[in-house]
Amino acid sequence: MCGRRLFGYLVLLALFDIGIGAARAEGQEAEIPVMAAAAQQSDVPIYLTGLGTVQAYNSVVITSRVDGQIVKIAFTEGQDVHAGDILVEIDAAPYAAALAQAKANKLKDEAMLDNAKRDLDRAQRLATSGAGTTQQLDTSKTQVRQFEAAQAADAAAIEAAEVQLAYTTIRSPIDGRTGARAIDIGNIVRAGTGNGIVTVNQLRPITVAFDLAADVLPLVRSQMADGLAVTALDRNDHPLASGGLTLIDNQINVTSGTIHCKATFDNHDETLWPGQFVTVKVLAQTRHDALVVPLTAVQRGPADLYVYVVGKDHAVEKRPVSVDFSTPDVAIIAKGLQPGEQVVTDGQYRLQPGSHVRILPEPVATQ
Repeated sequence: MCGRRLFGYLVLLALFDIGIGAARAEGQEAEIPVMAAAAQQSDVPIYLTGLGTVQAYNSVVITSRVDGQIVKIAFTEGQDVHAGDILVEIDAAPYAAALAQAKANKLKDEAMLDNAKRDLDRAQRLATSGAGTTQQLDTSKTQVRQFEAAQAADAAAIEAAEVQLAYTTIRSPIDGRTGARAIDIGNIVRAGTGNGIVTVNQLRPITVAFDLAADVLPLVRSQMADGLAVTALDRNDHPLASGGLTLIDNQINVTSGTIHCKATFDNHDETLWPGQFVTVKVLAQTRHDALVVPLTAVQRGPADLYVYVVGKDHAVEKRPVSVDFSTPDVAIIAKGLQPGEQVVTDGQYRLQPGSHVRILPEPVATQ
């Protein structure tokens, strides 16, 4: 369709060139064919774009906190799991034995404490009647305190053994999806070593990390309190998901001159996947009743930007303008134009100030 419109436009230019040649032959001032559009007021959404990487909202590498042999793997690769679900079981026999030993030591020390208390009671009665010495009484008191301390140590040892025993059952700490298993049943695992058993990624919600130019930081910060809508698009600019901006980093990257940001998406349909590259569009602001012209109307001169304004007599005026913001389609004019004024959008290369133009009609699109 675009090729047919271009062909129609070239045909019109050729016809007008023929007319210009005839007019010059008759000594008349030729009108230069151009395309034009009127400056008009409209609401313009201001989008900020960047390249982003999809990241899991939470990502946990499941590792063992005790040494032992894996006796059961209770998940399948790629399975959805919930917080508290059992993932792996490690041989618990050594830790159960350690717990039994700690409990037995506590019973022994309790018996010793009970005997020491009876000795203390006898020593106190003897000291009161004058039949016992103060040294014997002090020794009995010391023994009671020693066995009380031993009993407290035994209780702590039992608690530590129970914790170690609980670590033999590995549970998922978050809701998420398991990845590929890194180790199989029957293998020996060591506490805090290796690459882990499996990684659990939370996919709902999910985040996208991206960078924006540092010079837009004031605009983004000023709108952050009201919430900024963010759209993730694929490589063909098709929308994938909509979310909101949730993080502006606390410092600018001095090397790249960018600010790191994150957006959060509900991702209920799991369109976004960790590691995926997307284009991010942040709706930073909507300019209401902004004066806009097609972006192709704005030309860059040696010192400033300008447009060709078509007057009532079809003579053009070269007028400097100030552009506040531009999108791929339109430019927002801050100064230099009034609503309704016509500006040349195509054919400027043939113009000079004062040139007379003939405005071509818009090519009709054909099926």
